[in-house]
Amino acid sequence: MRYDDPGYDHDPRERASQTGRRILGQILGRVWGAHASGKKQRAPRFSLDQMHARLLGVGAGFMVLFGAVGIKLGFATIWMPMAPEKRQIASQVPEIPKSDPKGEIAGGDFVLPEVHRATITDRNGQALALSLPVAQVYANPQELIDPKDAAAKLHSVLPQLDEAETMRRLSEKKQFVYLARDISPVQEISINNLGIPGIYFEAGERRHYPLGRTAAQIMGSVDIDDHGVAGVERYFDKRLNTDRTPLRLSLDVRVQAVAREELANAMANFQAIGAAAIVMDVRSGEVIAMVSLPDFDANDFGHAPNDARFNRAVTGMYEPGSTFKLQTAAMGLQLGVIHVWDKFSTIPIRVGRFTISDMKSDHFAPWLSLPGVLAFSSNPAAAHIALDVGAKRQQDWLRDMGFFGRVPIELPEAGHPIVPALRNWGMSTVMTVGFGHGVAEPPLSIVRGTAATVNGGILLKPTLVARDTQDDSATQLERLKPKPVAFIPGQTDDAPDEVGAETPVGTRVISEKTSALLRRLLRLDVTVGSGKTAEVPGYYVGGKTGTAEKIGPHGGYLKHVNVSAFTSVFPMNSPRYAVYVMLDSPKATAATHGWTTAAWNAAPTVGKIIARVGPMLNQFPDTANKATIDSALAIPMDPGVPAGYRALGPGNDPGDPRILQRKAEEEKKQQTKHRHEEAALRREAALHANDED
Repeated sequence: MRYDDPGYDHDPRERASQTGRRILGQILGRVWGAHASGKKQRAPRFSLDQMHARLLGVGAGFMVLFGAVGIKLGFATIWMPMAPEKRQIASQVPEIPKSDPKGEIAGGDFVLPEVHRATITDRNGQALALSLPVAQVYANPQELIDPKDAAAKLHSVLPQLDEAETMRRLSEKKQFVYLARDISPVQEISINNLGIPGIYFEAGERRHYPLGRTAAQIMGSVDIDDHGVAGVERYFDKRLNTDRTPLRLSLDVRVQAVAREELANAMANFQAIGAAAIVMDVRSGEVIAMVSLPDFDANDFGHAPNDARFNRAVTGMYEPGSTFKLQTAAMGLQLGVIHVWDKFSTIPIRVGRFTISDMKSDHFAPWLSLPGVLAFSSNPAAAHIALDVGAKRQQDWLRDMGFFGRVPIELPEAGHPIVPALRNWGMSTVMTVGFGHGVAEPPLSIVRGTAATVNGGILLKPTLVARDTQDDSATQLERLKPKPVAFIPGQTDDAPDEVGAETPVGTRVISEKTSALLRRLLRLDVTVGSGKTAEVPGYYVGGKTGTAEKIGPHGGYLKHVNVSAFTSVFPMNSPRYAVYVMLDSPKATAATHGWTTAAWNAAPTVGKIIARVGPMLNQFPDTANKATIDSALAIPMDPGVPAGYRALGPGNDPGDPRILQRKAEEEKKQQTKHRHEEAALRREAALHANDED
């Protein structure tokens, strides 16, 4: 049925419309009624407009806040950035050292940031050892999210890491694992920028030797904990770890480099198995250069072979050979046993089944005065001098000169010499020690003894530490001015020379008069003797050659296998520097005509070193005054005997082994007779006591 059907008298739409009008009328009636009666009715909590207004207000507030923060960040990072505080980045970004091409900073208070071990420099401020800031990388695997991803990222910065091994370690159920050691600050920052959780850094330092092989045995090395294990690193370990002021050594790297180069050339040319060279100031005892070959890169100490680590200059023990004849001559002169005009026999001496003789004796007479003994290096003659002195005084001399003890130098590797037991120091030992056999000394001991014979007679303590000089700037500049070798007119044997004006600090062992005479004798060895190949024009070199047969691994001397050495000083008219070269087992070449003695290899090497390092040491050749200086240093090969003296020689040779042997036999017979008499007296006393009982 339709709603508009005439039969349907109630339309639903009409009824709904009427109902709506009735409800609206009731609501309006109540509102108007309440208003009319003055009663307030509570309005709804929030209207839609009010909500919109409040939301807009809150949004505007947030915009203001974010705007202020953005402006602040703009000022802090773009327009007016502030430098970070040092404490915030010191552990990750060390301060970059200033450029110092002249070594001015290193010579003063130069220290690297975040480094505890002090730098070591040469005498001119050149860094020899310094510690670089590094970091150790470790991780806490428990804090890692993705070990595989972390390992890949770490490998991108540290290619040396094994990625698979790193991932394995990062996956362990531990709270601490080391990943890498001694990474650079740049690598540390790069890893830090990866933002890997659980990766941490530990500050550390790594010792670095910028000159590599230069003075490697002297420098030594440090262990993983930065404690010295060899060389000056070990000797001065406490000082280097407590005082950050650079340790200034006496070495001059320029002189060190020249000495090493010339020594290496000689070692290769003569196919020696080892070599050593020393340059020392004879007035202060400062070691300017010390070379031992073969050597190694100090940055790779852990992989260096023992032969390369071995410091032949202080640890190696070698028979000094004829270089020891200088000590025999000095001993005889100082004790007043011999004089320069005395003559000594060069005739071979038979001792048991051995014979003391010279390699070649056809160029000198059967009897030589002292200048000839040193110039021609006669073994029997030196043995006669030693016998004239005697065993007891020979022992005392060598002990006083430091040849019985460890050479005093700031190196823990310095060894003790090999000397015969005093109870076995018989006549044969006296003779062989007199020409440098039967004892073994380190080269530095020979240099120390040589310095004492020429510097006015003072035994110095060698040192690797630079002497502190507090000269003012004017004095320093004057000292550094180039000047030729000084000549002192009118100087005699009895007058102190320039050395006396700058007396070294040490123990006096030789008089100035004897020292002046020894300087002439050493100069003679270079002008006319076995050391002629060491001559350098204008430097007035003096020295003594020495060649000793090597002792084999099972005892006994090896024929034609020598240790050759040359000990020298220049300039001899004003001694300043000692230069020593030793070659172990050199071989003959065509240029040496089959000889392997020091005159053919060690002496010319010394000459080459002096010619190159002289100007570096502020010593320049003086050829203008050559005639005058040569005249002042000259000494005749056969000096005349002063009136009132009877020279030692034929018919007056108290050191003749035959005479000494007869005296020894007579003393032995007397001692035997005395023992027999004492035994007879004891027996007679015993019989007398029995009779009384």
